[in-house]
Amino acid sequence: MALTESTVEDKIEIVGDHKNIQIRTATVIARDGTEISRSFHRHVLQCSTKTDDTWADTDISDQSTEVQAICNAVWTDAVKTAYQTAMDAQEI
Repeated sequence: MALTESTVEDKIEIVGDHKNIQIRTATVIARDGTEISRSFHRHVLQCSTKTDDTWADTDISDQSTEVQAICNAVWTDAVKTAYQTAMDAQEI
């Protein structure tokens, strides 16, 4: 009776006008090749981050190559500028 655990990004979605990337990761437990448990974790990436008053591109170096490719494809300069403008407009 061998138990195995595997992790896979089973869903990657592009959400909203600012192209947020939502990643769902599944952790699968199997016994002798038959799945007995599956749990999920989600996280969301925005195209830019702000520290103090300075905007920077979001660091995606710790993401999978598939997620990095999607981010690089959809996070154009226009998307980043629109996101930063929208977030600045919400500041009090």
